Amino acid sequence: MAFLRLQDVGKSYETPKGRHLVLQGLDLAVENGEFVAVVGYSGSGKTTLLSLIAGLITPDEGKIWLDGMPVQGPGPDRGIVFQNYSLLPWLTVFENIYLAVDAVSSGLSTGEKRRRTERWVRLVHLEGAMAKRPHELSGGMRQRVAVARGLATDPKLLLLDEPFSALDALTRGILQDELARIWVEQSKTVVMITNDVEEAIRLATRIYPLTPGPGATLGPEIPVPIPHPRSRRLLSLDPVYQQVRRELTEFLIKARRSGGRLGLASPTPPEVPR
Repeated sequence: MAFLRLQDVGKSYETPKGRHLVLQGLDLAVENGEFVAVVGYSGSGKTTLLSLIAGLITPDEGKIWLDGMPVQGPGPDRGIVFQNYSLLPWLTVFENIYLAVDAVSSGLSTGEKRRRTERWVRLVHLEGAMAKRPHELSGGMRQRVAVARGLATDPKLLLLDEPFSALDALTRGILQDELARIWVEQSKTVVMITNDVEEAIRLATRIYPLTPGPGATLGPEIPVPIPHPRSRRLLSLDPVYQQVRRELTEFLIKARRSGGRLGLASPTPPEVPR
């Protein structure tokens, strides 16, 4: 069995207008050490998918396994980085990360916990900001703290919920490079959801498009056989990059035009995720 496995997963919600089908028939297999991205339009159910893997919500249909065990709730084997940082504002950078270390390392001495926290601070290059609180940091620095905190529990799987979407283009590019470096150094398994096609191609080993909702499902996998590190400056000139981008955008546009049901026509041409 794959390291992460979703089999025929579906999720609906009750609304005042009746039952709303968000996701259906999701099948996904992620091997240990892979970086998989799921790309879709806003509102297609990407965050619901990540919440299902995290165990924050349960599927109505299907099963999810992680490392051979069924996912039955949240746990320290999955670290999550959200797009809105979710830092505790009254704690410093060091304290925000220390909290995660302490939660999974109760048997360690205080000194060892501090050393582990300092290691994660160094990994995201925030040594000079350890005593600062979130309001004293830039958006990019806050997200570095969020990434370090997500990794500090030493999770089997790192889940990324559009982690850089709120940042300016320059900061986003820098943090994408940092995330790629950390992924290579730490050999973590990563699943990221995003609506940014270029971001997915820069980071992922494989990409899955998610059809528009309601009843969104995953399209065919698109491998990204470009070795890391991937140069931001040269990537767009790579024929493989161009092919992957074409396949991904064409699928998403076709799915949108068909209302999520490929083969059906839609009267208005959509915009593709950026």
